[in-house]
Amino acid sequence: MRSTVSKAVSAHKGDLVAKLRAAGLRPTRQRIALGKLLFADCDRHVTAECLHQDATRVGASLSLATVYNTLHQFTNAGLLRQVIVDGEKTYFDTNTGDHHHFYFEDRGLLADIPGDDVRIDGLPKPPAGTEIERVEVVVRLKSRD
Repeated sequence: MRSTVSKAVSAHKGDLVAKLRAAGLRPTRQRIALGKLLFADCDRHVTAECLHQDATRVGASLSLATVYNTLHQFTNAGLLRQVIVDGEKTYFDTNTGDHHHFYFEDRGLLADIPGDDVRIDGLPKPPAGTEIERVEVVVRLKSRD
């Protein structure tokens, strides 16, 4: 049983290393440690502080600055999508596909809205020499209580 688990972990690490290389990133120890936390399961929305806590919990010795730098490197390489919900809170989303978000203000949680569930009509014409890359909608929610 132990060898089966070891093979699964090695296969996942190999997939992650390939993913990093395909994105043009060198698979450093820090990137692999954070990549395992980010891409191991389902899509995630994380803050740098939350990811730093997760890394500390599993025994990865990384500074918060390293976590921030790695998240920004992953974002620039197209592996993550940055979602800014206000001037003080930024989430990093492992789902880089077309979608939008609900933001639960009282709980600080972000949840996906499928891209087809939001319709936007009448966008302004972009300034000369530019094009619209994407439109992101964040629907802010609060409890009725």
